Amino acid sequence: MTNNRTIMDREESETIEFKSSLSETREILETLSAFSNGKGGRVIVGIDDRGRIKGVDIGKNTIENLANEIKRNTDPPLFPSITVEVYKNRNIISIEVNESRIKPVFAFDRAFKRVGKTNQRLTSSEIRELSRIGVGYCYSAQIVKGASIDDISTNKVERFVERARERRGWTIEYTDESDFLTKMGLINQEGITIATILLFGKEPQRFVIQSESRCGRFKGTKPMEFEDFDVIGGDIITQVDDLMKSIKKNMKLEVAIGDEIERGERWEYPLSAIREGIINAICHRDYGETSNVQVRIFDDRLEIWSPGKLPPGITVDKLRGEHESIPPNPLIAKPFFLIGYIENWGTGTNRIIQECLRYGLPEPEFRETGTSFVITFRKDIFSEEYLKNIGLNTNQVNAVFYLKENKEITNTKYQDLNGVSKATASRELSVLVNKGIIERHGRTGRGTIYTLKGSNGLETAQKRLKDGR
Repeated sequence: MTNNRTIMDREESETIEFKSSLSETREILETLSAFSNGKGGRVIVGIDDRGRIKGVDIGKNTIENLANEIKRNTDPPLFPSITVEVYKNRNIISIEVNESRIKPVFAFDRAFKRVGKTNQRLTSSEIRELSRIGVGYCYSAQIVKGASIDDISTNKVERFVERARERRGWTIEYTDESDFLTKMGLINQEGITIATILLFGKEPQRFVIQSESRCGRFKGTKPMEFEDFDVIGGDIITQVDDLMKSIKKNMKLEVAIGDEIERGERWEYPLSAIREGIINAICHRDYGETSNVQVRIFDDRLEIWSPGKLPPGITVDKLRGEHESIPPNPLIAKPFFLIGYIENWGTGTNRIIQECLRYGLPEPEFRETGTSFVITFRKDIFSEEYLKNIGLNTNQVNAVFYLKENKEITNTKYQDLNGVSKATASRELSVLVNKGIIERHGRTGRGTIYTLKGSNGLETAQKRLKDGR
């Protein structure tokens, strides 16, 4: 039983919050986020904001369920001290958290701070600042046991400084590698960081074996049988170019059929978008995970797999619009910025999308698997999502997919395929013609056939991009 004065003499403050019941779970977790991002604090459940004791009904799994709810909906997950106190035969739940070493702490994908007796959502700049302060707790900022300055390549340091000067006009005065790395924040009194080894190490995989990248070309559309496979080691700056070489080796050159200015040889996918994707994967991956950055090339798509999750507060949907930059590996992100690999504005995914659209390809797909972040590039503009987004109904989508396999379709086949009347088939085929998806050949009537227009929709896609549609 707790001391009565302990509860009753307290008021809501920067470190104390009252909640009437567990039905206010979202508000409770937001407060825990605010406390964790500040000095720590205590949420007392069963007392209203006027200090009146309401009590809480506690069942067999109440505390366990509460702990699980907090763990599931905070990032990084919180494990607070949860105790049951008793006042006048009424149960009171105390949830106490300390200041988090890893910041910011998010609740339901939002981060909060405590201002007086209230919780306020953190701004983008405040999130970036807390992330910067928390740099010492990310995996790539940890100290490498057994590593010394002798494991650092002088040539790699010199080449980096030259590239940073050419790309950003950046200069730095240093006496030797140790002085340079100290000024860059890459080594300290405790030793050499993992980021240092990844960027400038003579043999990075000797210390961080999972830091290599892989590129595989698969036969068909499933990851079953390899046609080609490369394992790419070395420092992560060099890996970008080496991985691009492997990708180009396993991609085809095509002939563009767009406007005259667009004619000529071109790769299956825009190289600038692919390069942006692999830079993001290498720079922002979780190096604490034992898997590798992977590029998987199939007949119909190219996938870039990056170990780890998106930073707290960043969702897949946000990547398609304006969003803040929260690099999970600040010690790697800064050097990558200095040599022009990234911009630190949260615009990388937007550039990837725009490059694909300019190329006449569908928007790339972004998804999380739970352990990796994946970008998927597809060659076919006529994906189901794209077709539905431009207003086609199910019958018309079926016809387009039929055309992709069989090259041509007739009104009669359209009727059989979708179980519709001749009049409906004529009307819906006309819509496809007017939208520039298919084109009509032959006279009106039984001799009419329809085919996909242009080269897999390239002309249509380019026109839609130019028209802003």
